[in-house]
Amino acid sequence: MRLTLVGHATVLIELDGVRILTDPLLRDRTTILRAQRRTWDPAWSHRLDGVLLSHFHRDHYDPRSLRLLDSTVRVVGPPGTARRLRGHDRPDVVELVPGEVTALKEVSVRATRAVHGRVPVRFRRIALGFLVLGSTRLYFAGDTDLFPEMADLAWERLDVALIPIGGWGPRLGPGHLDPRRAAEAISVIKPRVAVPIHWGFLRPLGLGRLTPRYLTEPGRLFADLCAEAAPGVDVCLLEPGQTVEVAPPPQT
Repeated sequence: MRLTLVGHATVLIELDGVRILTDPLLRDRTTILRAQRRTWDPAWSHRLDGVLLSHFHRDHYDPRSLRLLDSTVRVVGPPGTARRLRGHDRPDVVELVPGEVTALKEVSVRATRAVHGRVPVRFRRIALGFLVLGSTRLYFAGDTDLFPEMADLAWERLDVALIPIGGWGPRLGPGHLDPRRAAEAISVIKPRVAVPIHWGFLRPLGLGRLTPRYLTEPGRLFADLCAEAAPGVDVCLLEPGQTVEVAPPPQT
């Protein structure tokens, strides 16, 4: 497995010859948010086999970024995805609810629960996480808080967890993980490798050259807390544009 952090919750997953992009945000801005520390390689968006959409908040669902991708790429998301993408020339859309599975060539993708408090469930607009299962096994949490069923993920013997640890503002609303709660999640999930996402990449318009501490500190704090709560887990802090390779688990 080869993982490239594009930025925020956007990660290129390369596994068993399959290329998957999570929550594509490929532009330097969305709504009032601006990207900092942007590194971009157009090759990251080429020859994709699938896109995973966790939910429809604009820092995860950016229609203009989706238009930069080939129209034949399969988009996997929660209920409501097909309706959202109607008119965007996206003929291959798969909607999943937690527990349902689809295939992207040789790789299996299973939807998991996510608890993201501000998604209006009365319209069946739910948030998802995803398990990406092949020769190595990955959990992409999307955007979520802790929930009891997260303990079940330990049975998946995960190699990697892409875990959100922050946001783009000084306060996190309901349905988010901060570094401490993210470290608690990792202690429950027990992956071999934890890659923190969803921090330090977006900041509101108007900050100018300021870089508040809430944009710079979560990564190191998360790593320190994981060292205490989950000492057997390797924490990999990636800057946008950086890549890590994860070998298959040892044979038992």
